[in-house]
Amino acid sequence: MIPYGKQSIEQSDIDAVVEVLNSNWLTQGPKVPEFEQAISDYTNCKYAVAVNSATSALHVACLALGVSHNDYVWTSPISFVASSNCALYCGAKIDFVDIEPSTGNMCVIELERKLVHAKKAGQLPKVIIPVHLAGQSCNMKRIHELSLEYAFTIIEDASHAIGAKYQGEPIGNCIYSDITVFSFHPVKIITSAEGGMATTNDPSLARKMQLLRSHGITAVDTEMTEPSHGPWYYQQISLGFNYRMTDLHAALGLSQLKNVDSFITQRHQLASLYNQLLDRNLVTPLLQINNCYSAYHLYIILLTKPDKALHHSLVTGLREKDIIGHVHYIPIHLQPYYKDMGFEPGAFPNAEQYYQSAVTLPLHPSLTTEQVQYVVKTVHDILS
Repeated sequence: MIPYGKQSIEQSDIDAVVEVLNSNWLTQGPKVPEFEQAISDYTNCKYAVAVNSATSALHVACLALGVSHNDYVWTSPISFVASSNCALYCGAKIDFVDIEPSTGNMCVIELERKLVHAKKAGQLPKVIIPVHLAGQSCNMKRIHELSLEYAFTIIEDASHAIGAKYQGEPIGNCIYSDITVFSFHPVKIITSAEGGMATTNDPSLARKMQLLRSHGITAVDTEMTEPSHGPWYYQQISLGFNYRMTDLHAALGLSQLKNVDSFITQRHQLASLYNQLLDRNLVTPLLQINNCYSAYHLYIILLTKPDKALHHSLVTGLREKDIIGHVHYIPIHLQPYYKDMGFEPGAFPNAEQYYQSAVTLPLHPSLTTEQVQYVVKTVHDILS
C-alpha cells in the first residue's frame, strides 16, 4: 500500500527522543524552549510558542487576538475543520471566503467583495485565517493591505507550510500577519508526533499564548497581584488550558527540523516528476505561483471538469490498486454541524466544484520514482 503521506524517521530522531527518556525531564524541560528558539530562528520571527497541536495553536491565537462572543472570523472552506472550529471555541461567528479554483487558496477578489458588503452591514471580521493549502502561501501581501483598510487581524494557518517561502522570505516570519500557526502531525513536512507552534513578532501576543497554553498560570513576579509567597508560589491570572508540548515531542521536532529543507527538496523533485508524467488532458496539478515556494505537503490534481462520479471512481480505483488517493478537503460549510448552523450548498461554488475534482496523490520523501510512475499509470488507466 502506498500512503498519501508518511513521516520520515531516522536513527538520529530516535536517539533524540531516547536522550530525553534518559534525562530528568519528560514534560516541561529544556527541549521545549530549544525547539521554540529553533523555529524562531528558522522562520525569522521574534517569538515562537509551542503547543500540543496546531488546533491548540489556532485556539490560543484567536484568544490572544481577543476573539470572543459575537465577533466574526473568516477562513477558507477548503481546509480541515480546525481552521474554523477555533473561532467557535471562542464563541465567535464563523464565515468563509471562497477559493481560487486554480490554487485552492483563499481568493483575494472574493475577500475584498465580501469585505465591502460586510462593512455596509456592520459585520466586518475581527480575524481572517488564510490557509496555505498543500504548502503554498496565499496572497498575503494583498490580504495584509486589506487588513489595514478594514481593520482586521490575521492568523496564517500554515499547518501545511513549514519550510515554505513567500516572496523569498520564510513563512512564519509574520511580515503580513499577526500570528502564524504550524502543525507537526506525522503526515506533515516534519513531525513531533503531535504538536503545533505559533509564531509572532508581538511580545504581548506571545505572552498571552504562553499563559493560555498552561492554565493561565504564572510564576512571574510582575504579573502577580501580590508579592510571591516563596519559590513554590504561582497564580492563575486568566483562564487557560493544558495545551503544553512535552520535551519528548520537542526533541523529536528539533531533530526533524534539521532535515526540513532536504525533505522539501525531495518533495519538489517528486512533484516535478508527477508534473512531467501526468497527462494534462486528463488532470492538472494545482497552480504554483511565481512568488511562492511551496512546502509541497500535498500533491493535488484536479480533473479537467468537476465530475462527481469520475472523481469517486478515481479515488476508489486508486485504492483498489493499493494507492491511497485522498481528498483535501470536504468543504467545511457542507459538514453536517455547519449546515445545522445555517450554511447551505451553493454558498461557495468554487469550493464545491473543487471538491468534485480534487484528488491528493501520494507524496512523501520515501516515495520512489517507480512508485510515482505506477501512480501516474494507474491514474491514466482509470481516467481513460
